[in-house]
Amino acid sequence: MAHCHPAGFSSLVGIVLIGLALEAAAQPEFPVKPIRLIVPSGAGGGTDGTTRMVAPKLDEFFGQRVLVENRPGAGSIVGTEVVARSAPDGYTLLTAISSMTIQPSIAKNLPFDPVRDFAPVSQYVSLPNILLGHSSLPPKNVKELIAFARARPGKLEFASAGTGSSLHMSMELFLSMAGLKMVHVPYKSATTGIGDVVAGHLPLMVNNMIVGTQYVKSGRLHAYGVTSAARSKVAPEIPTIAEQGVPGYEAVQWYGMVAPAGTPREVVARLHKGVVFALQDPATRERLVSSGADPVGNTPDEFAALIRSEVVKWAKVVKAAGIARE
Repeated sequence: MAHCHPAGFSSLVGIVLIGLALEAAAQPEFPVKPIRLIVPSGAGGGTDGTTRMVAPKLDEFFGQRVLVENRPGAGSIVGTEVVARSAPDGYTLLTAISSMTIQPSIAKNLPFDPVRDFAPVSQYVSLPNILLGHSSLPPKNVKELIAFARARPGKLEFASAGTGSSLHMSMELFLSMAGLKMVHVPYKSATTGIGDVVAGHLPLMVNNMIVGTQYVKSGRLHAYGVTSAARSKVAPEIPTIAEQGVPGYEAVQWYGMVAPAGTPREVVARLHKGVVFALQDPATRERLVSSGADPVGNTPDEFAALIRSEVVKWAKVVKAAGIARE
């Protein structure tokens, strides 16, 4: 039996559908106002520098200002928490750093969860560290250093930029995989730590490539090896730690964009396109590579998988090293 609709029903449906279509068309594409991109560390460091290299191309892509804002404090926890608690609308973003995946294993009352509280957008770069020693140390390569340290268990000291920093954990992973015991001496910053190694007060330190290679070129420190799986494009003459008797060793810093959890998928997708646009710009890539970083630009799912795997990896290293929560 045929159904009869009241007169005008079809035209009413048509008007509603047209109205919905017009409403969808009228909604401007994200973003419609400036974006805050929070850097959880001070001005002038690697995180800040990388973010400011990428930001101008984000401005260009979005047609809106991307305002880089430094919010340092508590080893990057302060700025990271600001974004974790922000509205999930894409207008407050974070340059996440690799130490956020170490903090759950080290901090007693971490005010965020790196997996649960963020929507990953894309990784900007991967940045290797470098194992450095005072030029007076007898060992000239990693194999010799392992033998030297093994003969002096618990005698050698190494500096770091603080407990749980990427520089500290890079060294702990090396010690764990090589079966060595050394004494950790944490500093408030990498700058003061490396100053004491250069002065000969401590023999060893892992530092980032940008800073480390400057001391190597000037002859003040010896480079034992880079912490990445492959050699660095900036200093290809320096072998990896992995190729010198510690197979499978890899510990890199990374920086990338994350939004608060709950940010709409279409907003995350648009942000991702902006990051990829910036990283594909030849001048931006050249600046990043010359600073020692490898541009990445992976998908939100790939970046999320990296964050999850790093949390698991560093939890094992913290446990093996017997590092107490602070």
